[in-house]
Amino acid sequence: MYYNGVYHLFYQYNPKGVVWGNIIWAHSVSKDLINWAPLEPAIYPSKPFDKYGCWSGTFFRDPTTAWLGGDGRWRISIGGQSEVGNNNINELSTGVSYLYRSKDFLKWEKAKRPLHASNGTGNWECPDFYPVSVSGTSGLDTSVVGPNVKHVMKVSLDVTRFEYYTLGTYDVGKDRYTPDPDMVDGSNGLRYDYGTFYASKSFFDPIKNRKILWGWANESDTTDNDVSKGWAGVQLIPRTIVLDPNGKQLLQWPIEEVETLRENKVELSNKILNKGESVEIKGITAAQADVDVTFSFESLDKAEPFDPSWDRYDAQKLCSQKGSTVEGGLGPFGLLTLASQNLEEYTPVFFRIFRNQDKHIV
Repeated sequence: MYYNGVYHLFYQYNPKGVVWGNIIWAHSVSKDLINWAPLEPAIYPSKPFDKYGCWSGTFFRDPTTAWLGGDGRWRISIGGQSEVGNNNINELSTGVSYLYRSKDFLKWEKAKRPLHASNGTGNWECPDFYPVSVSGTSGLDTSVVGPNVKHVMKVSLDVTRFEYYTLGTYDVGKDRYTPDPDMVDGSNGLRYDYGTFYASKSFFDPIKNRKILWGWANESDTTDNDVSKGWAGVQLIPRTIVLDPNGKQLLQWPIEEVETLRENKVELSNKILNKGESVEIKGITAAQADVDVTFSFESLDKAEPFDPSWDRYDAQKLCSQKGSTVEGGLGPFGLLTLASQNLEEYTPVFFRIFRNQDKHIV
Protein backbone atom coordinates (compact mmCIF):
# COMPACT_ATOMS: atom_id res chain seq x y z
CA MET A 1 0.00 0.00 0.00
CA TYR A 2 1.01 3.66 -0.45
CA TYR A 3 0.58 6.04 2.47
CA ASN A 4 2.06 9.46 3.26
CA GLY A 5 4.71 9.31 0.57
CA VAL A 6 5.91 5.80 1.44
CA TYR A 7 5.18 2.30 0.14
CA HIS A 8 4.42 -0.16 2.94
CA LEU A 9 4.85 -3.93 2.68
CA PHE A 10 3.36 -6.22 5.32
CA TYR A 11 4.25 -9.87 5.07
CA GLN A 12 4.33 -13.21 6.85
CA TYR A 13 7.63 -13.69 8.64
CA ASN A 14 9.26 -16.04 11.14
CA PRO A 15 11.52 -13.98 13.43
CA LYS A 16 12.99 -17.14 14.99
CA GLY A 17 14.40 -18.85 11.93
CA VAL A 18 14.28 -19.52 8.19
CA VAL A 19 11.83 -22.43 8.45
CA TRP A 20 8.06 -22.13 8.50
CA GLY A 21 6.42 -21.30 11.83
CA ASN A 22 6.03 -18.56 14.50
CA ILE A 23 4.34 -16.34 11.93
CA ILE A 24 4.13 -12.62 12.67
CA TRP A 25 3.19 -9.64 10.52
CA ALA A 26 6.47 -8.01 9.50
CA HIS A 27 6.68 -4.48 8.09
CA SER A 28 9.09 -2.85 5.61
CA VAL A 29 8.95 0.52 3.83
CA SER A 30 10.30 2.03 0.63
CA LYS A 31 10.08 5.21 -1.41
CA ASP A 32 10.83 3.53 -4.77
CA LEU A 33 9.67 -0.11 -4.45
CA ILE A 34 13.28 -1.19 -4.98
CA ASN A 35 15.19 -0.23 -1.82
CA TRP A 36 13.51 -1.38 1.39
CA ALA A 37 14.08 -0.80 5.07
CA PRO A 38 12.65 -3.09 7.78
CA LEU A 39 10.66 -1.60 10.63
CA GLU A 40 9.43 -3.10 13.86
CA PRO A 41 6.93 -5.92 13.21
CA ALA A 42 3.37 -4.67 12.92
CA ILE A 43 1.56 -7.50 14.72
CA TYR A 44 2.63 -10.29 17.06
CA PRO A 45 0.27 -13.05 18.22
CA SER A 46 -1.79 -11.54 21.03
CA LYS A 47 -5.26 -13.10 20.82
CA PRO A 48 -6.55 -16.67 21.13
CA PHE A 49 -7.18 -16.80 17.39
CA ASP A 50 -3.47 -16.01 16.85
CA LYS A 51 -2.55 -19.43 18.23
CA TYR A 52 -1.06 -20.53 14.89
CA GLY A 53 0.35 -17.13 13.92
CA CYS A 54 -0.73 -13.79 12.47
CA TRP A 55 -1.63 -14.79 8.95
CA SER A 56 -1.17 -11.77 6.71
CA GLY A 57 -2.11 -9.57 9.64
CA THR A 58 -5.84 -10.26 9.51
CA PHE A 59 -8.34 -12.37 11.39
CA PHE A 60 -9.36 -13.66 7.96
CA ARG A 61 -6.79 -15.49 5.87
CA ASP A 62 -5.35 -13.75 2.80
CA PRO A 63 -8.34 -11.64 1.72
CA THR A 64 -8.59 -9.49 -1.36
CA THR A 65 -8.15 -5.74 -1.18
CA ALA A 66 -11.46 -4.25 -0.02
CA TRP A 67 -13.67 -2.43 -2.51
CA LEU A 68 -16.56 -0.05 -1.85
CA GLY A 69 -19.99 -0.77 -3.26
CA GLY A 70 -22.66 1.69 -4.28
CA ASP A 71 -24.58 0.88 -1.09
CA GLY A 72 -21.80 2.28 1.09
CA ARG A 73 -20.64 -1.14 2.27
CA TRP A 74 -17.13 -2.48 1.88
CA ARG A 75 -16.49 -5.91 0.42
CA ILE A 76 -13.66 -8.42 0.65
CA SER A 77 -13.34 -11.95 -0.66
CA ILE A 78 -11.59 -14.91 0.94
CA GLY A 79 -10.57 -18.15 -0.74
CA GLY A 80 -11.65 -21.61 0.35
CA GLN A 81 -13.42 -24.74 -0.79
CA SER A 82 -16.75 -26.46 -0.43
CA GLU A 83 -17.22 -30.02 0.70
CA VAL A 84 -16.25 -32.78 -1.73
CA GLY A 85 -19.30 -34.31 -3.36
CA ASN A 86 -20.32 -37.87 -2.37
CA ASN A 87 -17.33 -38.13 0.00
CA ASN A 88 -15.12 -39.08 -2.92
CA ILE A 89 -11.56 -38.41 -1.75
CA ASN A 90 -10.30 -38.58 -5.34
CA GLU A 91 -12.62 -35.79 -6.46
CA LEU A 92 -11.38 -32.24 -6.11
CA SER A 93 -13.66 -29.94 -4.20
CA THR A 94 -15.23 -26.76 -5.55
CA GLY A 95 -12.93 -23.76 -5.19
CA VAL A 96 -14.77 -20.79 -3.69
CA SER A 97 -14.20 -17.06 -3.32
CA TYR A 98 -16.41 -16.22 -0.33
CA LEU A 99 -17.80 -12.70 -0.04
CA TYR A 100 -18.01 -10.56 3.11
CA ARG A 101 -19.53 -7.09 3.58
CA SER A 102 -19.01 -4.41 6.20
CA LYS A 103 -20.01 -0.81 6.91
CA ASP A 104 -17.19 -0.05 9.31
CA PHE A 105 -14.36 -2.56 8.68
CA LEU A 106 -15.00 -3.98 12.15
CA LYS A 107 -18.08 -6.15 11.80
CA TRP A 108 -18.19 -8.36 8.71
CA GLU A 109 -21.13 -10.38 7.45
CA LYS A 110 -20.75 -13.34 5.13
CA ALA A 111 -22.89 -13.13 1.99
CA LYS A 112 -25.30 -15.97 1.26
CA ARG A 113 -23.69 -16.54 -2.12
CA PRO A 114 -19.98 -16.45 -2.97
CA LEU A 115 -18.42 -13.95 -5.32
CA HIS A 116 -17.36 -16.83 -7.54
CA ALA A 117 -16.81 -20.60 -7.49
CA SER A 118 -15.49 -23.26 -9.85
CA ASN A 119 -16.05 -27.01 -9.66
CA GLY A 120 -13.14 -29.42 -9.44
CA THR A 121 -10.43 -26.85 -8.74
CA GLY A 122 -9.76 -27.62 -5.06
CA ASN A 123 -8.92 -25.15 -2.32
CA TRP A 124 -8.40 -21.52 -3.32
CA GLU A 125 -5.80 -19.40 -1.59
CA CYS A 126 -4.92 -15.71 -1.82
CA PRO A 127 -7.71 -14.57 -4.18
CA ASP A 128 -7.28 -11.22 -5.88
CA PHE A 129 -10.15 -9.30 -7.48
CA TYR A 130 -9.69 -5.99 -9.25
CA PRO A 131 -10.78 -3.90 -12.26
CA VAL A 132 -8.70 -3.13 -15.35
CA SER A 133 -9.40 -0.54 -18.02
CA VAL A 134 -10.44 -1.82 -21.44
CA SER A 135 -8.64 1.11 -23.07
CA GLY A 136 -5.39 2.74 -22.13
CA THR A 137 -2.72 1.72 -19.65
CA SER A 138 -3.76 3.60 -16.52
CA GLY A 139 -4.44 1.61 -13.39
CA LEU A 140 -7.77 1.69 -11.57
CA ASP A 141 -8.69 1.90 -7.92
CA THR A 142 -10.16 -1.36 -6.68
CA SER A 143 -13.67 0.14 -6.30
CA VAL A 144 -14.00 1.34 -9.90
CA VAL A 145 -16.84 -0.17 -11.97
CA GLY A 146 -18.45 0.79 -15.25
CA PRO A 147 -18.87 -0.06 -18.95
CA ASN A 148 -15.18 0.49 -19.80
CA VAL A 149 -13.97 -1.94 -17.17
CA LYS A 150 -13.23 -5.66 -17.04
CA HIS A 151 -12.57 -7.49 -13.81
CA VAL A 152 -9.79 -9.94 -12.99
CA MET A 153 -10.29 -12.90 -10.68
CA LYS A 154 -7.00 -14.49 -9.62
CA VAL A 155 -6.65 -17.52 -7.35
CA SER A 156 -3.69 -19.47 -6.03
CA LEU A 157 -4.58 -23.14 -6.45
CA ASP A 158 -3.50 -25.19 -3.47
CA VAL A 159 -3.41 -28.40 -5.48
CA THR A 160 -0.94 -27.14 -8.11
CA ARG A 161 0.81 -24.31 -6.20
CA PHE A 162 0.43 -22.05 -9.25
CA GLU A 163 -1.66 -18.95 -9.90
CA TYR A 164 -4.46 -18.70 -12.43
CA TYR A 165 -6.75 -15.90 -13.53
CA THR A 166 -9.78 -15.18 -15.63
CA LEU A 167 -11.20 -11.99 -17.12
CA GLY A 168 -14.87 -11.29 -16.84
CA THR A 169 -17.78 -9.20 -15.61
CA TYR A 170 -18.70 -8.10 -12.10
CA ASP A 171 -22.45 -7.76 -11.54
CA VAL A 172 -22.57 -5.05 -8.85
CA GLY A 173 -26.26 -5.66 -8.20
CA LYS A 174 -25.86 -9.36 -7.48
CA ASP A 175 -22.27 -9.16 -6.20
CA ARG A 176 -21.32 -11.97 -8.56
CA TYR A 177 -18.37 -12.41 -10.89
CA THR A 178 -18.75 -14.25 -14.21
CA PRO A 179 -15.76 -15.15 -16.40
CA ASP A 180 -15.92 -14.31 -20.09
CA PRO A 181 -17.19 -17.22 -22.24
CA ASP A 182 -13.76 -18.01 -23.71
CA MET A 183 -12.00 -18.15 -20.33
CA VAL A 184 -10.82 -21.45 -18.82
CA ASP A 185 -11.63 -21.37 -15.11
CA GLY A 186 -9.14 -23.74 -13.51
CA SER A 187 -5.71 -25.31 -13.78
CA ASN A 188 -5.70 -25.15 -17.59
CA GLY A 189 -6.43 -21.44 -17.58
CA LEU A 190 -4.29 -18.35 -17.91
CA ARG A 191 -1.38 -18.05 -15.51
CA TYR A 192 0.47 -15.00 -14.23
CA ASP A 193 3.79 -16.79 -14.50
CA TYR A 194 5.18 -20.19 -15.48
CA GLY A 195 8.00 -20.04 -12.94
CA THR A 196 7.94 -20.09 -9.16
CA PHE A 197 5.34 -17.44 -8.42
CA TYR A 198 2.65 -17.69 -5.76
CA ALA A 199 0.46 -15.86 -3.23
CA SER A 200 0.51 -12.62 -5.21
CA LYS A 201 -1.42 -9.46 -4.40
CA SER A 202 -2.07 -6.32 -6.42
CA PHE A 203 -2.59 -2.73 -5.34
CA PHE A 204 -3.37 0.60 -6.98
CA ASP A 205 -0.53 3.12 -6.89
CA PRO A 206 -2.22 6.56 -6.84
CA ILE A 207 1.05 8.45 -7.34
CA LYS A 208 1.85 6.94 -10.74
CA ASN A 209 -1.70 5.85 -11.57
CA ARG A 210 -0.78 2.21 -12.11
CA LYS A 211 -1.78 -1.24 -10.95
CA ILE A 212 1.09 -3.14 -9.35
CA LEU A 213 1.36 -6.90 -8.88
CA TRP A 214 3.69 -8.45 -6.37
CA GLY A 215 4.34 -12.16 -5.90
CA TRP A 216 6.42 -14.46 -3.74
CA ALA A 217 8.87 -17.15 -4.81
CA ASN A 218 9.49 -20.13 -2.59
CA GLU A 219 12.94 -21.64 -2.45
CA SER A 220 13.77 -25.00 -4.01
CA ASP A 221 16.73 -25.45 -1.66
CA THR A 222 16.69 -27.99 1.15
CA THR A 223 15.94 -26.87 4.67
CA ASP A 224 19.59 -27.42 5.61
CA ASN A 225 20.68 -25.10 2.79
CA ASP A 226 18.14 -22.48 3.86
CA VAL A 227 19.46 -22.58 7.41
CA SER A 228 23.03 -22.34 6.15
CA LYS A 229 22.43 -19.27 4.00
CA GLY A 230 20.15 -17.65 6.56
CA TRP A 231 17.05 -16.95 4.46
CA ALA A 232 14.30 -18.68 2.49
CA GLY A 233 11.81 -17.30 0.00
CA VAL A 234 11.90 -13.90 -1.70
CA GLN A 235 9.57 -11.13 -2.77
CA LEU A 236 9.87 -10.75 -6.52
CA ILE A 237 10.30 -7.54 -8.51
CA PRO A 238 6.94 -5.72 -8.64
CA ARG A 239 5.16 -5.63 -11.99
CA THR A 240 2.67 -3.30 -13.60
CA ILE A 241 -0.52 -4.85 -14.98
CA VAL A 242 -2.63 -3.70 -17.93
CA LEU A 243 -5.20 -5.38 -20.13
CA ASP A 244 -3.94 -6.58 -23.50
CA PRO A 245 -5.58 -4.63 -26.36
CA ASN A 246 -7.18 -7.89 -27.49
CA GLY A 247 -9.07 -8.01 -24.18
CA LYS A 248 -8.25 -11.67 -23.62
CA GLN A 249 -5.23 -11.59 -21.32
CA LEU A 250 -3.14 -9.36 -19.06
CA LEU A 251 0.20 -7.79 -19.91
CA GLN A 252 2.88 -7.50 -17.25
CA TRP A 253 6.11 -5.52 -17.13
CA PRO A 254 8.64 -4.83 -14.36
CA ILE A 255 8.04 -1.47 -12.72
CA GLU A 256 10.01 1.40 -14.28
CA GLU A 257 12.01 1.89 -11.07
CA VAL A 258 13.95 -1.29 -11.83
CA GLU A 259 15.89 0.71 -14.42
CA THR A 260 17.73 2.44 -11.57
CA LEU A 261 19.54 -0.85 -10.97
CA ARG A 262 20.91 -1.03 -14.48
CA GLU A 263 24.62 -0.52 -15.14
CA ASN A 264 27.37 -1.92 -17.39
CA LYS A 265 25.15 -1.99 -20.46
CA VAL A 266 25.90 -4.59 -23.11
CA GLU A 267 24.21 -4.25 -26.50
CA LEU A 268 23.94 -6.46 -29.58
CA SER A 269 22.03 -5.05 -32.54
CA ASN A 270 20.86 -6.16 -35.98
CA LYS A 271 22.22 -9.69 -35.65
CA ILE A 272 20.95 -12.24 -38.15
CA LEU A 273 20.44 -15.67 -36.60
CA ASN A 274 20.55 -18.73 -38.82
CA LYS A 275 18.68 -21.91 -38.00
CA GLY A 276 20.48 -23.89 -35.31
CA GLU A 277 22.91 -21.07 -34.58
CA SER A 278 23.83 -19.73 -31.13
CA VAL A 279 25.46 -16.34 -30.65
CA GLU A 280 27.28 -15.49 -27.44
CA ILE A 281 26.47 -12.11 -25.91
CA LYS A 282 29.86 -11.21 -24.50
CA GLY A 283 30.43 -8.97 -21.52
CA ILE A 284 27.79 -10.50 -19.25
CA THR A 285 29.16 -12.57 -16.40
CA ALA A 286 26.69 -11.76 -13.61
CA ALA A 287 24.26 -14.30 -12.22
CA GLN A 288 21.59 -11.61 -12.65
CA ALA A 289 20.93 -9.63 -15.81
CA ASP A 290 18.04 -7.44 -16.92
CA VAL A 291 17.51 -8.28 -20.58
CA ASP A 292 15.45 -6.56 -23.29
CA VAL A 293 15.40 -8.56 -26.50
CA THR A 294 13.42 -8.30 -29.74
CA PHE A 295 13.17 -11.02 -32.40
CA SER A 296 11.71 -10.22 -35.81
CA PHE A 297 10.87 -12.30 -38.88
CA GLU A 298 10.36 -11.39 -42.52
CA SER A 299 7.43 -13.79 -42.68
CA LEU A 300 5.46 -16.23 -40.54
CA ASP A 301 4.81 -18.57 -43.45
CA LYS A 302 7.11 -21.27 -42.03
CA ALA A 303 5.24 -21.58 -38.76
CA GLU A 304 4.43 -25.23 -38.08
CA PRO A 305 0.76 -26.24 -37.71
CA PHE A 306 -0.68 -26.47 -34.22
CA ASP A 307 -1.90 -30.01 -33.56
CA PRO A 308 -5.57 -29.77 -32.47
CA SER A 309 -5.00 -32.68 -30.06
CA TRP A 310 -2.61 -30.51 -28.01
CA ASP A 311 -3.88 -28.63 -25.01
CA ARG A 312 -3.33 -25.03 -26.08
CA TYR A 313 -3.84 -23.80 -22.52
CA ASP A 314 -1.07 -25.93 -20.99
CA ALA A 315 1.98 -24.12 -22.32
CA GLN A 316 4.26 -25.75 -19.78
CA LYS A 317 3.35 -29.24 -20.92
CA LEU A 318 3.66 -28.29 -24.58
CA CYS A 319 7.10 -26.76 -24.03
CA SER A 320 8.22 -29.90 -22.22
CA GLN A 321 7.21 -31.97 -25.27
CA LYS A 322 8.74 -29.59 -27.78
CA GLY A 323 11.76 -28.36 -25.86
CA SER A 324 14.49 -25.94 -26.80
CA THR A 325 16.40 -28.55 -28.84
CA VAL A 326 13.44 -29.68 -30.99
CA GLU A 327 13.59 -27.81 -34.28
CA GLY A 328 10.44 -26.33 -35.74
CA GLY A 329 9.37 -24.05 -38.56
CA LEU A 330 9.73 -20.83 -36.59
CA GLY A 331 11.51 -21.70 -33.41
CA PRO A 332 12.68 -22.41 -30.92
CA PHE A 333 14.30 -18.99 -30.52
CA GLY A 334 15.25 -17.17 -27.35
CA LEU A 335 18.03 -17.07 -24.79
CA LEU A 336 20.29 -19.63 -23.16
CA THR A 337 20.83 -18.28 -19.65
CA LEU A 338 23.22 -19.41 -16.91
CA ALA A 339 25.16 -21.19 -19.64
CA SER A 340 28.47 -22.97 -19.11
CA GLN A 341 31.40 -22.22 -21.41
CA ASN A 342 30.74 -25.05 -23.85
CA LEU A 343 26.96 -25.19 -23.31
CA GLU A 344 27.09 -28.42 -21.33
CA GLU A 345 24.59 -26.75 -19.03
CA TYR A 346 22.15 -23.90 -19.55
CA THR A 347 18.62 -22.72 -18.77
CA PRO A 348 16.68 -21.95 -21.96
CA VAL A 349 14.08 -19.19 -22.24
CA PHE A 350 12.53 -19.83 -25.62
CA PHE A 351 9.56 -19.25 -27.91
CA ARG A 352 7.95 -21.12 -30.76
CA ILE A 353 5.35 -19.91 -33.27
CA PHE A 354 2.54 -22.17 -34.46
CA ARG A 355 -0.08 -21.68 -37.13
CA ASN A 356 -3.61 -22.36 -35.91
CA GLN A 357 -6.17 -22.04 -38.72
CA ASP A 358 -6.35 -18.32 -39.50
CA LYS A 359 -4.10 -17.04 -36.69
CA HIS A 360 -0.79 -17.72 -34.98
CA ILE A 361 0.02 -18.93 -31.48
CA VAL A 362 3.27 -18.16 -29.65
